[in-house]
Amino acid sequence: MKAIPQTSSLDSTLALLHEGYAFISNRCDELGTDIFQSRLMLRPVVCMRGEEAARLFYGADGVTRVGAMPWTVLRLLQDKDSVQQLDGEAHRRRKAMFIDIAMDGAAVAALLERFRQHWLVHFERRKEDCDLREAANLILTKASADWIGIPPSRRDDVKLARRLALMIDRTGRPGPAAWLALVSRRRLERWLVTIVTALRDGSLEVAEGCALRRISLDYRDADGQPMSEEAAAVELLNLLRPIAAISRWVAFVGLALARNPQWRERFGQGQDDDIEGFVEEVRRLYPFFPFVGARLARSQDWLGYSLPEGSWLLLDLYGTTHDPRLFPSPTNFSPERGLTWRDLDFRFIPQGGGRPESSHRCPGEKITVEILKETVKLLCGILPLRITPVNADVPLSIIPASPVPAIRVGPDRAGPRSSA
Repeated sequence: MKAIPQTSSLDSTLALLHEGYAFISNRCDELGTDIFQSRLMLRPVVCMRGEEAARLFYGADGVTRVGAMPWTVLRLLQDKDSVQQLDGEAHRRRKAMFIDIAMDGAAVAALLERFRQHWLVHFERRKEDCDLREAANLILTKASADWIGIPPSRRDDVKLARRLALMIDRTGRPGPAAWLALVSRRRLERWLVTIVTALRDGSLEVAEGCALRRISLDYRDADGQPMSEEAAAVELLNLLRPIAAISRWVAFVGLALARNPQWRERFGQGQDDDIEGFVEEVRRLYPFFPFVGARLARSQDWLGYSLPEGSWLLLDLYGTTHDPRLFPSPTNFSPERGLTWRDLDFRFIPQGGGRPESSHRCPGEKITVEILKETVKLLCGILPLRITPVNADVPLSIIPASPVPAIRVGPDRAGPRSSA
């Protein structure tokens, strides 16, 4: 077996905090490898990138997400008892529920309609510009809460949007910033427990088929038992939060349109045959998830390397989608690549690879892509908005990343041609 290359530093935590999304690929390039060993927070870790690494993470048996993330990140993004923390039959059963909720064509169309209506209400009478990501976060929060089935009388959309954004923004920040976000998450979970409890005791009625009802009342595990109120609250939040998080890609869509006015003009004229390719190239080029973690439940032999049981692994999502061996001229924005989440491959992995029904790949990619396609239409066509600035930067040292300065949108009397 080959020896896994190692970094020279005793611990790479500070380097990761400084380099952010580029950390794993920088080390791979320096060492001339797609795999290396290091230490993060004094814990041994094996970092990997590329198609074969993704195949291990999303296609191999004996790879688990349990114990694969620092506890603050786990609690903010997923929490214990969530679908991502399950394995085997328990995972497949819970995941099947999410696939039915998030990938059903009629359900996705219903969410898109709510998103579109809330967007139009938000922008139709607006006279001043606003932060696109903040606006999208609020719009997506309203749309997802409606779609899930949480009655407007039982929620404060502005407060809910702020708390969801806080959880996402503080994920990559250790210390007090993360602790405050954890407090916010606990409050949201307690609120959702009251919603679940009210539905179960009959004091709240919701529409048949909505996600709130399916998670809280309809779901049964392999033993025929429903989820606990606390687990149901966690899974409801694991719908609300990821949909709100699409607001970051909404901002990147705005930046891509501002930087590429020829595409904005094309879409503004209704030529939207390439709209999915445009959106998928945004997802490939701009940073969202930097990497994903896993643990080995049993030893693996991988491309001549021996990976012992219990190994902590990190897969470089951002680096893989920027690998010139997989994507020639990876820093160029090229919607002509014709990428699609439907390929189920292990190269284009902004939200993971493989099959969502049998692996830990996110089942929400269809929702993400459809919402971003609708965003392009809304920014360019129905209610064209002026997008600024064209020259915003995207610092890779900040996780999660956003354009700096923030992308702003406002009334554009001249239509989609006025993009700067």
